[in-house]
Amino acid sequence: MVPGVSFPGVVLLFAIPLLALLVAVLGCAPHTTEPALPLDCPDGCPPGTFSTTGTVETPDRWWLAFGDPALDRLVDRALTSNLDLAAVWHRLREARAVADRRSATLFPHADGFAEASSRRSDGGDDFGDGDPDGGDDRGDEELRLGLTATYEVDLWGGIRSAVEAERLRARAELADYRTAALTLSAEVARTWYQLVEARQQLAVLDQQIEANGKLLEALENRFGSGQIRGVDVLRQRQLLEATREQRLAAQARVHVLEHLLAVLLGRPPQNGIGASPGAPSPQAATLPPLPPLPATGLPAELVRRRPDVRAAYLRLQAADRDLAAAVAERYPRLSLSASAETGASDSSDLFEDWARTLAGNLLAPLFRAGELRAEVERSEAVRQQRLYLWGQATLEAWREVEDALAREARERRRVASLERQVELTEQAYRQLRTEYLYGGGNYLAVLESLTEAQRVRRDLLTARRQAVELRIALYRALAGGFEPPDRSREDS
Repeated sequence: MVPGVSFPGVVLLFAIPLLALLVAVLGCAPHTTEPALPLDCPDGCPPGTFSTTGTVETPDRWWLAFGDPALDRLVDRALTSNLDLAAVWHRLREARAVADRRSATLFPHADGFAEASSRRSDGGDDFGDGDPDGGDDRGDEELRLGLTATYEVDLWGGIRSAVEAERLRARAELADYRTAALTLSAEVARTWYQLVEARQQLAVLDQQIEANGKLLEALENRFGSGQIRGVDVLRQRQLLEATREQRLAAQARVHVLEHLLAVLLGRPPQNGIGASPGAPSPQAATLPPLPPLPATGLPAELVRRRPDVRAAYLRLQAADRDLAAAVAERYPRLSLSASAETGASDSSDLFEDWARTLAGNLLAPLFRAGELRAEVERSEAVRQQRLYLWGQATLEAWREVEDALAREARERRRVASLERQVELTEQAYRQLRTEYLYGGGNYLAVLESLTEAQRVRRDLLTARRQAVELRIALYRALAGGFEPPDRSREDS
């Protein structure tokens, strides 16, 4: 303490220059601007409407539109048991914890301490007679207790910007969790209907094997009586073996899809999907008819509704707050600290005398060899990256909707064409078979017609399944209101 100067005078002596410095740089406080969607369209963006739209509102739990109780049970089970989704949930928990940890910097930090020390000195043997009692043992004991508190004043909003950045990233992780749940539900539905179609293909192949076997018996009987050539029998045997080979491939596909669906449900693939009571059976299931085309809404609404696009936007906002925090690091920082402590050699006197300290610390960066400027440039570059990633996510979302609409319209026409082909090829086969058995025509034409009829039947099943998958893709592209299960209770 300077003689003749009181403590308030010292505070005033330092406060006046400090306030002058703050006023001088206050007009240079960092600020950022709200980012705009980086799309350059000749006709304006976003586009006004999608190319096609329906009139039926899609439920948030979009798979209910198929009216398939088996699918409903599978999706519900996957949302609660899938391990990948559980991992995404805990990533969300991590992000929330990081945001809470960063939020603590907005408040003062206080610590308490307690210290005890004992010091003893041995005076030694002053008489040289080896008597240890001849020395003088002296000891000092000291007890100290105290509290300290520190607080950094958020002059330029840099601390708050860093906190907001972490909170925005946590919200982006929540959007990622919703995206993961939405993707999982679509994957379960797609795998389920692939399994249903594979089972139906297996049943069709069994019917074709039976029909080809009966025709082979008829040909062998006619060959035994000398009515047909032996090569016709060989050709029919080859077709029967080819159909059996196709059945082996279809059977392997059924097993692979059962394993995939089991893993999506969080179960070992060895157990399959039918190991638990009430599990749906793909043998009894059929491909559902397509529900009415859903209302697509407006592209601008899709940007706000899609969780993956929202996650990209939230990360852009977080990068914007990071940039503001990096700019604030270039300005002076003011820290306040306070402490109170007491000490005594006897515990009875411990609380009689307290020493109190109040201090302020102003730290201004003068020379960092371009470190702070480089950090600002890096943060600005990250912000620009996030800006264009958000724009790309928006374009991808619009593309997915348009692709699903265009492909479904084509697939509907393909299914109708294949249905007509099934009728025509079966009529042609029956007519050629009848002519051949009555002694007219060539068996090669009969064989080609039979092969074509059987192929078209299998192609029709595949086309119907693909139409269902395209509708799933459309629901996935349009969905956004679906809320996945909250696992907070599982963690408690």
